[in-house]
Amino acid sequence: MKKYDALYIFVGISKDDALEACLEKAVAEITKLGGNVVSSESLGKRAFSRKLSKRDSGVYVKVRFEIDPLKVKELVNRYRLVEEVFRVQILAVDERREAKLEGERAARAERLAAKEAPAATADAQ
Repeated sequence: MKKYDALYIFVGISKDDALEACLEKAVAEITKLGGNVVSSESLGKRAFSRKLSKRDSGVYVKVRFEIDPLKVKELVNRYRLVEEVFRVQILAVDERREAKLEGERAARAERLAAKEAPAATADAQ
């Protein structure tokens, strides 16, 4: 199993309930192929830079999932048949890059905490 990030664009959705239903349908395709969803995040409604198929905006959702690399092509083909999914982009997650970014975030948090600690003690005195 390998990790992937998928960016979905749903169009013609006016309510959160409809978005949840569309997202459930898209995630169901992953589980049908033996994958499992790690996380999902709604990025909100965004306008396209130019009209696509007479549409001017869509709701973007990012989903991280794990699936067998040999089934990714089949997953993309299934999304072509799902009407609710306007566009989907699937990218493999680079584990080394993710570990490096996490290390940088931790180092940044430590530096920030070190800067704030002397300031907090000076304010208390």
